[in-house]
Amino acid sequence: MTGPAPTLIRGALVLDGTGRPGETGDVLLADGRIQRVGGRLDELRASATEVIDADGLAIAPGLIDMHAHSDLAVLTDPVHLAKVSQGVTTEVVGQDGLSYAPATPAAIDVLREQLAGWNGIPPGLDLGWETVGGYLDAVDRARPAANVAALVPQGTVRLDVVGTADRPATAAEIAAMCAVVDRGMRDGAFGMSSGLTYVPGMFAGTDELVALCEVVAAHRGVYVPHQRSYGAGALEAYAEMIEVASRSGVALHLAHATMNFGVNRGRARELVALLDDAVASGVDLTFDTYPYLPGSTTLAALLPSWAAADGPAATLDRLLDPAARERIAYELDVVGSDGCHGVPVEWDTIEISGVRDPALSGRVGRTVAALAIESGHPASTVALDLLVADRLGTGILQHVGDEANVRTMMAHPRHTGGSDGILVGDKPHPRAWGTFPRYLGHYVRDEGVLRLEDAIVHLSARPAALLGLADRGRIAPGMVADVVLFDPSTVADRATFAEPRRQATGIPWVFVAGEAVLADGQRTGSRPGRALRHGLLQSEQRAARRLQRSSGRLQQQ
Repeated sequence: MTGPAPTLIRGALVLDGTGRPGETGDVLLADGRIQRVGGRLDELRASATEVIDADGLAIAPGLIDMHAHSDLAVLTDPVHLAKVSQGVTTEVVGQDGLSYAPATPAAIDVLREQLAGWNGIPPGLDLGWETVGGYLDAVDRARPAANVAALVPQGTVRLDVVGTADRPATAAEIAAMCAVVDRGMRDGAFGMSSGLTYVPGMFAGTDELVALCEVVAAHRGVYVPHQRSYGAGALEAYAEMIEVASRSGVALHLAHATMNFGVNRGRARELVALLDDAVASGVDLTFDTYPYLPGSTTLAALLPSWAAADGPAATLDRLLDPAARERIAYELDVVGSDGCHGVPVEWDTIEISGVRDPALSGRVGRTVAALAIESGHPASTVALDLLVADRLGTGILQHVGDEANVRTMMAHPRHTGGSDGILVGDKPHPRAWGTFPRYLGHYVRDEGVLRLEDAIVHLSARPAALLGLADRGRIAPGMVADVVLFDPSTVADRATFAEPRRQATGIPWVFVAGEAVLADGQRTGSRPGRALRHGLLQSEQRAARRLQRSSGRLQQQ
């Protein structure tokens, strides 16, 4: 079976993903692969069905979103303009230790409520796949525009086996969780994620995490933790993740790795020193960041873990109990809850980004502090009342980042890009639509934090390598034809906090497996993406290497 018709891209600046400066040349896409790369390929013009004049454009391997929350969006909106319009051709879901597979029916009932602020609750969508393999099959049936790689979510695994209780797992339960992780890896997961400020994953101790990561390491997967704190004690939290990797032998990829909140302003160099020492000691370590200062999560995520234990219904009961409510407010305002990274909440930094109940939409775009002033009630009271009224479904922006920290982390040679983009809500974080053009425009062209050729390594080649996608991440014969054409002089994010769903400029063409999903800046409706399955791609990659060697010999003749 042949792939899409041949497309000849002429006169582009070829950024091949190796870090070498770009050179102008032609690229031929055919049968879903990059067939030829050369200075001028005029002899192929007649045989190409489509010829694109790419003068002034750069061609790069398709970008890889290392931290996506599109788990349900790829099923309900498979054209997926939010990501393909940024040049993203592969995204990694199952993040932060919480997703919908592998999940028992009882766990799905909990996750529908708990993750409403991340993914909504799409009406009529059947979440009954139960296994990672079942979820990946659902992705293939949906035929998304871009490719999807999945992680086993450790919090969901704990929910399946232990439940929502705050207690250590028994030896038998750890063995059962290891079996679930093993099945997920065999089904095609690329690794395992954790969300160690979210229940119930945060109830796992270090030894439990090591045991699960040993299973991931046996499958040559990667561990992707959202650690226990990005605020107070952040360095200690990073050190724990390094310990887990060192003891288990797993490759470590740190999720949205930075230092947030006022206590960590300007401290990214301390984190860099810790990471560099870990690499020097033999830890296989990478990380991702997003190029913005505010973060994004749910309002319920700020609650102390004891208040969020035992599931959403129990949490709502505590929010209605006067004694429990007073204790929660004290931890939020004075002590600093573990859900808020050990830092007392500064309510003027907490902006409502989305609500589950449309009747509450008037709160969207306003800070909790402003709502408190208007109501005449304490800010924590306003927040807890909103959680009850919205049944824990409220999304928030947290304005807690630091520009110096963001720049320091993105310049590091182990860095990759991840949007951490939440797609639901009235005013979600603009990073869902703007992360990758913001890297290429603001931080590369305008600010010079990275060279353009290095940025492509960060955003494509390095992610492909750490995921084991040997046939992606480079512009070379034999590679899968996941490519993006963009204008280095005009590429820019247009999504803002006021208008978070505005499409980027300067990215006219995006191809997935050689088929255009974006043409002249417009979505084509084509959906050539698929679920990528770790451990099942080797034969395809061996074939790609054979094609690359064959093409190289032909070009030498």
